[in-house]
Amino acid sequence: MRLNAKQIAAYTGGQFLIDPIDPSALMCGITWDSREVRPGWLYVALPGERVDGHDFVGAALRAGAAGALVMQRPDAAASLLAREMGAAIIEVANTASAITDLARAWRGHLRGRVIGLTGSVGKTTTKNLTRDVCAAYGSTVATRANQNNELGVPRTLLAADPETAVVVVEMGMRGAGQIAALCDFVRPDWGVVTNVGESHIELLGSRENIARAKSELYAALPAGTGRAFLNLDEPMLDILMDAGDVRERPVALVGFEGHPDEAACELLERDETLCEEVVWAEDVTLDAEGRARFTLCARDHADVEELALFAPVERCACELALTGRHNVDNACAAAAVGYALGLDLETIAAALSASVPEPGRQEVIAARGGFTIVNDAYNASPDSMRASLSTFAATEVAGRRIAVLGDMGELGDFAEACHRGVGAHLAGLPIQRVICVGELAAFIAEGAAAAGMDAARISRAATVADVLEELDTLLEPGDAVLVKASHFMGLTRVVEGLVH
Repeated sequence: MRLNAKQIAAYTGGQFLIDPIDPSALMCGITWDSREVRPGWLYVALPGERVDGHDFVGAALRAGAAGALVMQRPDAAASLLAREMGAAIIEVANTASAITDLARAWRGHLRGRVIGLTGSVGKTTTKNLTRDVCAAYGSTVATRANQNNELGVPRTLLAADPETAVVVVEMGMRGAGQIAALCDFVRPDWGVVTNVGESHIELLGSRENIARAKSELYAALPAGTGRAFLNLDEPMLDILMDAGDVRERPVALVGFEGHPDEAACELLERDETLCEEVVWAEDVTLDAEGRARFTLCARDHADVEELALFAPVERCACELALTGRHNVDNACAAAAVGYALGLDLETIAAALSASVPEPGRQEVIAARGGFTIVNDAYNASPDSMRASLSTFAATEVAGRRIAVLGDMGELGDFAEACHRGVGAHLAGLPIQRVICVGELAAFIAEGAAAAGMDAARISRAATVADVLEELDTLLEPGDAVLVKASHFMGLTRVVEGLVH
C-alpha cells in the first residue's frame, strides 16, 4: 500500500479530526495491532470484545504511525501527540469496513495477477506452495499464515505494491455468499479450489452446498481473461463447474490431479473439461519420514485450425519437504499455477521442494526424550484428520506410534458421525495407542472400538494436563506422537509440554 492521507480519507469516506502536516506523504503499511506498527504505517483502531483499539492510538503514534483510522476522537494525550508528530487522525463510520474500502480502492492500483484460493482442506498449505512457486516467476505477496477472513483478505491486497507480479489471496468461508463478498473487492484474475470436504457442514448442510459456496470464486472470474484451476479428482467437480459457470462462459480451464493411481492414463485421455493445461503426479512414494516423492507431469492443450492438439507430456522428478500423499494434490495445484504462468517444470519442482510447513501443520519436532512429535494441532476437519493419521501411519518409527486427537469443530448435527468415522479409519492403521481429548473426541474412541481396535489401545482424557501425565509414563525413546485437533482445543499446549 502506498496511499496518502487525503486518498485514505477519500476512499473510506472519512473526516479529518487532526490534519497531517504533509497530506501528500505516503503511508506504506497497515495494521490494527499497535505492537506491529512501523514508521510510516496506518494504524486502524478496531473495537473488540476484550480490548478497544482506540485505547492504543497513542502507542501506535509513538511507534511511528503516520496516521490512524478511528471511530471516535482519541483522548487528549493521543490527540496532542498526533499534532506534535504531524500525524493524521481520520474518523470513519466503521473502521473494519474502512479496511475493506481501502483494499477495494487499492485493488485498482495493482497491475499484477491476483489469484484467489479456497477449499475445505489444505488451503494454507496450498497457498504457501503457490506463493513459493510464484516467487520463481516474479515478486509475490501472499496471505500471511491463515489470515483468510474479512480482515486478513483486504490486508493481503494492501500488502502488495503496484509492481507486485502475483498476489495470492487465501479465502476462508463458513457460509454461502462469503466467498462472493470477498471476491467483490479482491476481483481475482485466477481462481483455485483445492477440494470440497466437510468443513462448515454445520451451516451449509451438505457437501453439495459447500461446493456451491466454494464455486463463488469461479463465478467471480472475469470473462475472457479469467482462469479456473480444477481439481480433476474432486467428486464435486461438476457442481463446482456448473455453479461457477465455467463451462459456457469464456474462462480458461486448467486441471490438476495428485491422485497417484490411474492419474496418467486418465488425464491423458480426458478432454471433456477442455483444459488448456493439465498438471498431475505419477509414481508417488513416501520416504521413511513420510515425505512425498513423485514425477511431476504436465501437458498443454491447444486448438489449431479448430483441431484439438495435445503437446507432448513433460515430466520432472519432484521431492517435497512436506509429509503425506495428500500434499501431492496441494503441490499439483501450485504447480498448475506455475505452469500457467509459463514456468518450466524444473523450476516449479525446485520451488515445491524448497517449501516448508508452517508451525502447527505437520511440523516434525525432535524432543529431548528421544521421541518425535508431529505437531498438526493448528486445525482439523474429518478429511484432514484422516489424511494426517494416514501420513503418520506411513512414517517409519523405531518405537510406537501414539496419536493424541481432539475435537473437530463446525460439524453441527454431523459431529458425532464424523468423529466416529475418523475412529473407524484409525482402527485400520498401525497406530499403537490413541488418546482422545474432549467430548466429541470420545466418539473417535467409540468409532475405533466399534471398528475392532483393541480397547487397551484407546484412552480418553479430559484436559491437556491429563494427556501430558499419561504421555509422561507412556513415552519411550523412538516413539512418535501425533497431535491433531481443531484450534479451539488448544492442543498446541500438549506439544509445548512435551518439548519443554
